[in-house]
Amino acid sequence: MQRGDAVAPSLDRVQQTLAVDIAYTISRMKVLERLPGNPVHINIRWVDETAVALMARLPSFARVVGLRAGHEPCIEGLVSWYREHGIRPTFEMIPGHHTIGIGRELTRLGFFQSGFHACLMGEPTRSPTNADAPAAIEKVESSSAMEDYLHAYMAGWEIAEKDQAQFKANVRPWLDQAGWSLYVGRLNGQPAAAATLYVKDRIGYLADATTKPEFRRHGFQSAMLRRRISDAAAAGVDIVFSGCTPFSTSHRNMERVGLRVQFMRGLWTEG
Repeated sequence: MQRGDAVAPSLDRVQQTLAVDIAYTISRMKVLERLPGNPVHINIRWVDETAVALMARLPSFARVVGLRAGHEPCIEGLVSWYREHGIRPTFEMIPGHHTIGIGRELTRLGFFQSGFHACLMGEPTRSPTNADAPAAIEKVESSSAMEDYLHAYMAGWEIAEKDQAQFKANVRPWLDQAGWSLYVGRLNGQPAAAATLYVKDRIGYLADATTKPEFRRHGFQSAMLRRRISDAAAAGVDIVFSGCTPFSTSHRNMERVGLRVQFMRGLWTEG
């Protein structure tokens, strides 16, 4: 990848990638919301056209994203909304959007900055595939491949055995979601890794990659990144982005394939 104007740092580009991140998350949440009785307690409250509060009993979905100057008066109501439902959210603050007033209001309400999350981006290019490599990346296009994807995904994210049947039922609809492409990585034919590419508005989100513990350090994450970046380029995407814990193995893998840090989110949680 070459770093060009498309990935030059700007708040406009940050807002575009945030919008795709939010759209992908809401797409996942809508699948869960359709379950009888809405057992995960999915709820969505828009602050305005770009800032949103996402609610679910799954912590990864309990997020407030996109707050900026002028939203300070909204924060107490959002915190009360989550507390009424017994859910502890994470407020994600973006450089250029964060204000002293937002920080003071979150602090007053019992929140503190507890961590960071890196967003990396780059311009996609197509890359050749090695059909003879023992580690192969396959796009999921059949129900049998979907089962292999689920097998690798559950092992990689260490889904408890007691939850696996329900998890499979929840996740199978991903295969038919608009804008989604699912991938399974195999070593000598055995499912070993899983990942997602989400495309919207000519932006590709490299999402939700994981590898079974016994297959880690075999290069699957880098291979998954390259395959998704190449497929995004073939689809006419202008930029791709992903997220990770700063300085993690995932961060290093993303840098190795050419992604560079776009911004760091400050994660605010309740003390």
